[in-house]
Amino acid sequence: MMNESASGTLPQWYRTGIGRPETADEVRGYWIFVLGVLLGVVGIVLFLPSRTASPLREWAIVLAGSGLALALAGPVIRLPLRKRANRLAYLGLVLCLVAVFWFLFVFPAGWTRSNWLGIIGLYAVGTAAIAAGGVLVPLLTPSATEMAERERDESRGEVADLRAALEDAGVDEAEAQATIDRLRERESELAEEVDRLRADVAVAEDDEADLAAQLRSLRSSSARFEVYEDAGGEYRWRLRHRNGNLIASSGEGYTARHNAQKGMQSVRRNALGADVLFLESESELAPEDESFEPVEEVGSQAAFELYEDRGGEYRWRLRHENGNLIAESSEGYTRKRDAERAMERIRDYAGSADYLRFDPTAFETYRDAAGAWRWRLVHRNGNILADSGEGYTRRRDARRAIDRIREGIEELSFERYEDRAGESRWRLKSPNGDILADSGQGYADARGAAEAIDRIREYAPEARVLDLGEAAFEIYEDKGGKYRWRLRHRNGNILADSGQGYAERRNARDGVESVKRNAPNATRDAAAPDAEDDAEAAEESAESGDSGTDGESDGAPDA
Repeated sequence: MMNESASGTLPQWYRTGIGRPETADEVRGYWIFVLGVLLGVVGIVLFLPSRTASPLREWAIVLAGSGLALALAGPVIRLPLRKRANRLAYLGLVLCLVAVFWFLFVFPAGWTRSNWLGIIGLYAVGTAAIAAGGVLVPLLTPSATEMAERERDESRGEVADLRAALEDAGVDEAEAQATIDRLRERESELAEEVDRLRADVAVAEDDEADLAAQLRSLRSSSARFEVYEDAGGEYRWRLRHRNGNLIASSGEGYTARHNAQKGMQSVRRNALGADVLFLESESELAPEDESFEPVEEVGSQAAFELYEDRGGEYRWRLRHENGNLIAESSEGYTRKRDAERAMERIRDYAGSADYLRFDPTAFETYRDAAGAWRWRLVHRNGNILADSGEGYTRRRDARRAIDRIREGIEELSFERYEDRAGESRWRLKSPNGDILADSGQGYADARGAAEAIDRIREYAPEARVLDLGEAAFEIYEDKGGKYRWRLRHRNGNILADSGQGYAERRNARDGVESVKRNAPNATRDAAAPDAEDDAEAAEESAESGDSGTDGESDGAPDA
């Protein structure tokens, strides 16, 4: 097939007037034929009024002879013949044109018997070559169809040989296809793992600068410890900022200076890596003589169990060595490896996860799957009131956007609009037109959007800012009045929940501490229970009163 992009006026005219050519020779042969006809007609017209041995007759013979040769060669060139036939036709055309030019130089003065015999003989040889290219070569050589048949027969023989070789080798096509499917599945798994590792590497690289800055800040201080003797003759210490503000004090006096120094050194050693426990009131404080174990220093006393429930989905649970369930998966997984990956995420996130506290709202800063920093305003009932709408390359840029909204909410303008789905939405704009926040969800009518705007104006200025890491624990009260906890990833997915309700919030908090203490180093129980064992365990838990029956994760996270 001739290239459609072939440029030129003549090919374009051919495509327009005749059709799409198969080869370039088809177009070339057609226009050679047309040119030959035109030259022949002009030569005949000039020959009629010319006189013998006149210049007009000379040019008439030249044009007519050239036209005849072109008219003969054009159809031969245009035919879909072999290359040797076309070459012979071109050669004959060249011989004819040479004879015509020879005639032009000798006529009429040199038009003798010896000359005209040579000229006419050369012209005859040229026409014979053109005719041979169009007639004899196709007859004496195999046709394109015969060549195709031969090639096809040869190909069939090769295919038969290959099939025989495959049969002799005993290759099982089904096994080969199964192997290919397994390799493709493995390739898909490896690709997912590579993507996850790349994302982790990107997050690590992005956090490197922040960690370096934090390390530098840890090595420097804007405060100093002061050891002094109070009016009662006891030694005390205090930590005072350079601006004069008192940051911390010993709380009690020591009879000797070196005892006060030991207390100060203990604070310096333990403060940096100390855990944080949020309490509702002073009444929940543990007694001073009550001891506790830091998370990092306690080995795991629990094990993960992976099982298949009655619905055919894979789940996991974390069981203490005393038999109590302290955590379980919040959803089922269709593939076992997905459940195993979920267990690994719990090991990675539980130990370092902090508590989230919404009173009644708070700003969360987090990093999305693409590595961009975002923020959202979350109510303690779990609803997202607003979000950033766009990602930021740095955490501090997201914090600046939050501060701008908290401090200048009255100077910013809200805009209500209707999206493509017909739902009402709002967005928050700065004086220069930049979009700082949007609703993140649609409302059935304009009234709902207006009420949402009022809530933003009410809650945003006083909302705390929470730096959400990879995951965080939330404690909430379910519909049955039971306290529960859940571990939520920064993307909003629930990774784990308590699986049971607690009569008091403090007990739920103890459950969180148990998970933080045991999950990171928990092993997997080799004897994974089945669905029936799971049902029996659930019934025993319900009979013992340890589990709430009507508490789904729709309550308010309180701590």
